[in-house]
Amino acid sequence: MTGSADALVLDFVEWIALKPRSHADVVETWRTSCPRLTIWEDAADAGYVARRPAAGGGVIGVTEAGAQLLRDNGRVVS
Repeated sequence: MTGSADALVLDFVEWIALKPRSHADVVETWRTSCPRLTIWEDAADAGYVARRPAAGGGVIGVTEAGAQLLRDNGRVVS
């Protein structure tokens, strides 16, 4: 991974790993006005996070690829 956007993707995946989040929480917390800075969409496109069914709607959680990304970069996987 290179660049500040990649570092933010790593931060985002780590944030999701702490606790699966609702889609609304993700959009609210990681919203940006810059069309080139699509952190959570980039993480989803790379397969690091995915929406999972849950009571009351879906949640965004870390995939095995996302957990591996965290391990590869010395981040804690819960």
